[in-house]
Amino acid sequence: MTHPLITQEHIDDYQRDGVVLVKGLFKDQVEELRAGVARNMAEPGPYAAENLKEGEGGRFFDDYCNWTRIPEFQSAIKASPAAAVAAELMGSKTVQMFHDHVLVKEPGTSKPTPWHQDSPYYFVEGEQTVSFWSPLDPVRQASLRCVAGSHRWEKPVLPTRWLAETSFYPNDDDYMQVPDPDAEGMDVREYEMEPGDAVAFNYRTLHGARGNEAGTRRRAFSLRLLGDDARYVERPGPTSPPFPGHDMTAGERLRTDWFPMLLDSKT
Repeated sequence: MTHPLITQEHIDDYQRDGVVLVKGLFKDQVEELRAGVARNMAEPGPYAAENLKEGEGGRFFDDYCNWTRIPEFQSAIKASPAAAVAAELMGSKTVQMFHDHVLVKEPGTSKPTPWHQDSPYYFVEGEQTVSFWSPLDPVRQASLRCVAGSHRWEKPVLPTRWLAETSFYPNDDDYMQVPDPDAEGMDVREYEMEPGDAVAFNYRTLHGARGNEAGTRRRAFSLRLLGDDARYVERPGPTSPPFPGHDMTAGERLRTDWFPMLLDSKT
């Protein structure tokens, strides 16, 4: 029996396309998450970034790995049905926390979020992964955009630094260059969304987001979760997030004292 927020069609679509819309996933946590974002922006963490060059209008703020220090995030993650929905979408008996991510585009921020896959930046690999991107404001234009089926591509997309627009790793031979999905006629999925809705997508799904030309800000909360087969992998350079001093070795499940289990139906 599936969770009330999703159907078997959601699960089938997620497995085939690597992306699906889940209505109302965080609808009961919207105000709490808004408060958490406000706290995050007032008290940025060590990974906070401003993603605009000099002269570019608006503001594009992002920060991640703050859920352990921002009580609103911790409470919302625990109270929401995200872990239960993730388990069904991934086909996994366990759901493990990876990290949170806040992205805020103020009005007049024309810069889009560059096309990328999350997986190449991370030190974890597996078929069973899910990221939830949930706007905390109504979204009509500044939406997340995902390329259906890109999680099945044979070669990963080159990870780049968003501001510098340079390669993230010293050797990029193992990666394909970042495509232009619009110019190449790819199947791009994007949705009009209400606060608390969520796009669920695989870590290997190519995605980006439009700039915010609307008159209102666009706050988004992302939650990255892992399933049964996710394992630590070595990358050719420092990863993002880096998690220094983790002491894990290739092939291990991520340490549960840093990345706790949110659901474990095997116990």
